Amino acid sequence: MARTVATLPAGSRISDYISLGVIAKFFPVEKVREALKQTNRASIRERDLPAHVVVYYVIALALYMRSSYREVLRCLLEGVQWLLDPSATGKVAGKSGISQARSRLGPEPLKKLYETIVAPIAEQRTKGAWYRQWRLVSLDGSTLDVADTAENEKAFGRPGASRGSSAYPKIRFVGLLENGTQVLWAARMDKYKTDEITLAAAVVPALQKDLLCLADRFFPGCKLWRKAAQTGAELLWRVRQNARLEVDQRLSDGSYLSRIYPSTSDRRNQRKAIVVRVIEYRLKDIPGAEPIYRLITTILDPKLAPAQELAALYHERWEIETTLDELKTHLRGAQIVLRSKTPELVQQEFYGLLLAHFAIRGLMHEAALQADEDPDRLSFLHAVRVVQRRMARYVAIPPSGEKGLS
Repeated sequence: MARTVATLPAGSRISDYISLGVIAKFFPVEKVREALKQTNRASIRERDLPAHVVVYYVIALALYMRSSYREVLRCLLEGVQWLLDPSATGKVAGKSGISQARSRLGPEPLKKLYETIVAPIAEQRTKGAWYRQWRLVSLDGSTLDVADTAENEKAFGRPGASRGSSAYPKIRFVGLLENGTQVLWAARMDKYKTDEITLAAAVVPALQKDLLCLADRFFPGCKLWRKAAQTGAELLWRVRQNARLEVDQRLSDGSYLSRIYPSTSDRRNQRKAIVVRVIEYRLKDIPGAEPIYRLITTILDPKLAPAQELAALYHERWEIETTLDELKTHLRGAQIVLRSKTPELVQQEFYGLLLAHFAIRGLMHEAALQADEDPDRLSFLHAVRVVQRRMARYVAIPPSGEKGLS
């Protein structure tokens, strides 16, 4: 029997459908298929849940953390039903079938898709994204709770507590944030005991020449600093108050040139020195402010970036704290753990979470540009709720993916 031609409801506009397919808009089906091909995870034979649909499903899981696996799948399938025979009913696999489909897929395609697509998206007209000629980014890390299973505990570990250990195993991750759009990119995850410096060493090679990278005092170390600076990016990192930084040359704006060394032995023998510019300042009448703040930067010429401006700019680093809160509270849901029971699926769910966050932040960036607003002034939580409402009713995969849906 001939298939009924799908039509849009009365009063709908094509532009509405394009904007409602949020996930597929930012992760086109051809990019998904390419990621599957590169990781050797493309479906060899037809299944109820082909590989590319499972990719979209894993991303959708991040938008419906409080819903069951089957309910999320139902929402996704309803979203694409208008591409099919409207009289047909899509088969919603059971929990076991969903788990098998996710296991066949593995984490690699989601990671590949993340590494291929997720990157800074700010334009020159994006408000809050730039300082002079540099795009602002921040380096930071955090942890996420994962399902309390023996496999997850063995793979990731859990932190200690005052009485025994914490309730859930945890993963640790570090990433780069584009300050203006709050896009989290180049993120790496590992077991809880992996320190942030180790993860940061895998992240900083993603930096490049037109960036100015901010980081907190827990990151500075000569080895990591050198690795980050070799990318051509400029750095503005806070250091501990007791860091030894002799004044080599006082500059016109009150900052001064100094040197950092890989080790105490190198300092004693005056070798392998890296010249940095130091900025020291205080925050007056600010509750909870520390007695003094010390920053080091690769920008040695105060004319290119005056000390007062850099001191004010450093506090933009808190943008990444907002983004981490979005992941851990507004998107994932307060006190909700990543639900996957095995380490491989935890990794898969982690990258699905980052992909969903990117799609929402990308949508907010587009809205901010249209309204000539700073993306920071838009509500992330409101954007999540809009996407959740729309996905359940409208298309999640664009018409270009029609052939692959059956």
